[in-house]
Amino acid sequence: MTTLKEIPILNMQKPLIYLASPYSHPDPQMRHHRFVQVCRAAARLMQAGHIVFSPIAHSHSIAEYEELPGNWEFWQEFCLATLGRCDQLWILCLDGWEVSTGVNAEIQIARDRNIFIQHINPNSLHLCDD
Repeated sequence: MTTLKEIPILNMQKPLIYLASPYSHPDPQMRHHRFVQVCRAAARLMQAGHIVFSPIAHSHSIAEYEELPGNWEFWQEFCLATLGRCDQLWILCLDGWEVSTGVNAEIQIARDRNIFIQHINPNSLHLCDD
């Protein structure tokens, strides 16, 4: 059995990034599409050496497995608890991000806590054009 002393300490010099993206939608295919898009983005960011947490990548499969709600009201406690432990909030600019209840709440919490916010293009993973 591995003890706590044997678990390697992560490089804490890199910021922990919370990768926000829209999710809720009446069409389950759109929710799945958004899930796939954010998983791809998170994987590419991780390949580039970033430390990324995506609430959608983490929660979508859990929600599907037990048929949990896919709305912000259910997930906000989980998301905000995690966001509060992150150093940066990156918004994946998928269609609908501007009107997403969850993304807008995450942005407001990040502003309230002085967490750095950045918007990124889902295709290039560069800054979004404003």
